[in-house]
Amino acid sequence: MEHILNIRNVSKIYENAGHKLTVLDQINFSIQTGTTVAITGPSGSGKTTLLGLCAGLDRSSSGTVSLNGIDLDHLTEDERAAVRNRYVGFIFQNFQLLPTLTALENVMVPLELRGERNIKKHALDLLDKVGLADRSGHYPVQLSGGEQQRVSLARAFSNQPAILFADEPTGNLDAETSDKVIKLLFDLNKEAGTTLVIVTHDLDLAAKTNRMIKLKGGVVVADLELNHA
Repeated sequence: MEHILNIRNVSKIYENAGHKLTVLDQINFSIQTGTTVAITGPSGSGKTTLLGLCAGLDRSSSGTVSLNGIDLDHLTEDERAAVRNRYVGFIFQNFQLLPTLTALENVMVPLELRGERNIKKHALDLLDKVGLADRSGHYPVQLSGGEQQRVSLARAFSNQPAILFADEPTGNLDAETSDKVIKLLFDLNKEAGTTLVIVTHDLDLAAKTNRMIKLKGGVVVADLELNHA
């Protein structure tokens, strides 16, 4: 099976007033196309920083990040943005919906950026899949947290990403709503055949994936295949 993401000797070091802070230290792993992976670890372990490097939102201090065969380290910001728009979907803990756009318009944004056609129908179909067709004209402020996260799910899958990064996708949701969002996430992912990478503190959520990569102090301390998933 091909690898969609290759991380080789990746480190991230921040310098401030002559002091160096190593957030990630010599990280190595590859992720096979079509699998589901959880990145876990305590607060401050470097999970979100690693996710940002994997998605090309930031540059590593050393090492290489290859996404879908593209070396991200030597690309300009505009070139990395083009790679994200073509291959990557995102789901965030705080939803990050555009407040001045309706649910439907939020889902349409990635499609508009790609110059797609018939985007309204496609966006409505996705909102229907997440059970929000009747809320398409509502603004984020008019939606509950669970509804906002379901809109963000529809948006994340709208451009048919090769890989989807989810950063604490249930962190702001109650247990019942969280369970519904998780089921939707895995159902949509299975249907689309997307590679899914989840950063989470929730070990129950992590246990639903094919593989768990554990970070501590900026290094990988465990890399487990979850054969029951």
